[in-house]
Amino acid sequence: MNKKSLSERDICSKYITPALTAAGWDLQTQVREEVSFTDGQIIVKGKTVKRGKPKRADYILYYRPNIPLAVIEAKDNSHSVGDGMQQALAYADDESALSLPFVFSSNGDAFLFHDKTVKEGDVEQELPLDQFPSPDELWDRYCRFKGIKETALEVVTQEFYSDGSDKNPRYYQLNAINRTIEGIAQGKKRLLLVMATGTGKTYTAFQIIWRLWKARTCKRILFLADRNILVDQTRNNDFKPFGQAMHKIVKRTADTSYEIYLALYQALTGTEDEQNIYKEFSPDFFDLIVIDECHRGSAKEDSQWREILEYFDSAIHVGLTATPKETKYVSNIHYFGDPIYTYTLKQGIQDGFLAPYRVVRIDFDKDLAGWRPEEGKTDKFGHEIEDRIYNQKDFDRNLVLEKRTELVAKSITEFLKGTSRYDKVIVFCDNIDHAERMRQALVNQNADMVQENRKYVMRITGDNDEGKAELENFIDPESRYPVIATTSKLMTTGVDAKTTKLVVLDSRIQSMTEFKQIIGRGTRVEEQYGKYFFTIMDFKKATELFADVDFDGPPICIYEPGTDDSPVPPDDLDEMLEDESLAEEFEEGEMLVDGSTPPDIDLDMSSGKPRRYYVKDVEVKVVAERVQYFDPHSGKLITESLKDYTKKRVGEEYTTLNDFIQQWTAAERKQAIIEELEEHGILFEALADEVGKDFGPFDLICHVAFDQPPLTRKERSENVRKRNYFTEYGEQARLVLEALLDKYTDEGIGNLEDISVLNVDPFSQWGTPVEIIQAFGGREQFLEAVKKMKNLLYDTAT
Repeated sequence: MNKKSLSERDICSKYITPALTAAGWDLQTQVREEVSFTDGQIIVKGKTVKRGKPKRADYILYYRPNIPLAVIEAKDNSHSVGDGMQQALAYADDESALSLPFVFSSNGDAFLFHDKTVKEGDVEQELPLDQFPSPDELWDRYCRFKGIKETALEVVTQEFYSDGSDKNPRYYQLNAINRTIEGIAQGKKRLLLVMATGTGKTYTAFQIIWRLWKARTCKRILFLADRNILVDQTRNNDFKPFGQAMHKIVKRTADTSYEIYLALYQALTGTEDEQNIYKEFSPDFFDLIVIDECHRGSAKEDSQWREILEYFDSAIHVGLTATPKETKYVSNIHYFGDPIYTYTLKQGIQDGFLAPYRVVRIDFDKDLAGWRPEEGKTDKFGHEIEDRIYNQKDFDRNLVLEKRTELVAKSITEFLKGTSRYDKVIVFCDNIDHAERMRQALVNQNADMVQENRKYVMRITGDNDEGKAELENFIDPESRYPVIATTSKLMTTGVDAKTTKLVVLDSRIQSMTEFKQIIGRGTRVEEQYGKYFFTIMDFKKATELFADVDFDGPPICIYEPGTDDSPVPPDDLDEMLEDESLAEEFEEGEMLVDGSTPPDIDLDMSSGKPRRYYVKDVEVKVVAERVQYFDPHSGKLITESLKDYTKKRVGEEYTTLNDFIQQWTAAERKQAIIEELEEHGILFEALADEVGKDFGPFDLICHVAFDQPPLTRKERSENVRKRNYFTEYGEQARLVLEALLDKYTDEGIGNLEDISVLNVDPFSQWGTPVEIIQAFGGREQFLEAVKKMKNLLYDTAT
């Protein structure tokens, strides 16, 4: 047998796998082959979506299930032993992939071994096939590298929870779980996990708690959150396996007979000392406290919530957040330390676990230019409007332009009519009053749908019991209604509405933390219900925060008090509430979004002036509208022109026009080049909208990237017809080729490269695909005729 002629799979089965079994690796429990550890980035083409290539490792080796140690990249024997090393190292990368310490490459002759635990000496060495390290050898190296002592082995090797299904933690969840367990085994008491919204923080927390609980490292555990829906979703879903050992603290009563506790901060604390029921537990009662959404109250040093953590100071504290809060007054990192693991929105989108997004920005004339009332102008209630210029900061807070609200509702409705009237929508408003007015405007714009079901539009805010009662239905993919939810703060976080396809921002958002949470309402992927991407419709320039360098970057601590100083909030509480978005809207009604004043009271009793003016007769117009797209490489919105962006991206792949044309001509499947460019961020659908829908991808690239005059698909087809190409074939074959050329003219190159096109009209009228191909003399002759047609199509432009 000639080793050089063997395929990569043959090299694996005949040389690499036997070497593993000889070294003591169990193929059933410790070795996985051809492991796809990402889903492949979602690529949106108009209304169609597809996935890019997932990252796939040839082998991943595990010491125990879900405790991976090594990756092996295999190559066929025409490659050198180390040819796969760089690819394997990319898969084993600590920051964006499997985070594995041991990396191997092999071509069937030997192994190249890269040991990331080596600090001095040779990091890489070549090993004969019969000297592959055993599981115990690699595990021993791993434990020494991580500083895991023998006394901590029980918790580190504790099995994950499994319900018997195929559900396993994703690679980044494994990283987060294992790093947290290892950190605790090393004696760390404060740990922070930063994971983007929609990436399964609660499931990750469950596996951490399960392993620590089963190993009896932590016998009593408290899970803290600040919203009922977060606690209830956790108890009923991810934490369900804890069964009778689990208890939710309610009605301010402490019961010490359980092991797993779930609680709202508000249920444990109060303004009066007798309301602080957490003190009914001894300070050392809990071994572990997991703080969900810890970017909120627990980060603030002088908050009542922090009192709980300080009271149970001896426990291990694990903070979970998608958005670390780092300001002059509030710091997660000061309390927890640097994150033990971070998984960002950008990584989630690139891996295909999170939905990409596009942004529709709509600007109104009054928002851009402002509005000043004429002298003596009164609002609809007869209040004289204070004479000054009102701008976007004022609208819906100090002054309401009712026609502006109507125009927002009209824009949302037009968007839904152009996509689907049943796509779930969340409309974020500035306050509860604004959310109610938006509900009314949307009801009027969607009268036909409201007649079908009155719950088509619902206001879901903290002060409205009927609206809150519909929250579960809004979240449930099986429930059609409500379709549109208007809200202010209640739905900014903790609402796992996986099928949300439109997130509307008519709220002036200044806090990066709040912005990330709101964007997270749309990032979940739900393939079963056709949810692959979502749209953000922005009316108040909130998406300008995408340009902030910290939008998806690592958190940076800027906590700056002196040695003995305690940070004290500024005297101007209102300014702080606006800047830091600390005004929250709780289910139990402790606070409303715009302060403690109920929304139905329009007078500020301290001054006798209206809290906001309502103006009915001022016209508002749309002056600008543009669509922006997500750049999969940078994780940011494309802010430059689409043409400039395309030119730059193509330039990274093809240096010259000649280089592009040569590769296009040589490619058996032109569609493969199109798909590769799409994976690198080229948006052909959007580009065609801008340049011209009659141009194919080849001409769009030549024109935009290399300044060549483009030809339409029709012009290319006509050039082929002029060359008497069809006279070489019989009558039926000519009919088929003519029809293929028409298909190309109407729909593009893909039809010439997919033989299944012969199943549709007009081809199906001439017989089965087999009969049609026989008109050319057989399959090879048919494919050759199509290849010649493709060459002629593009030969006329080269």
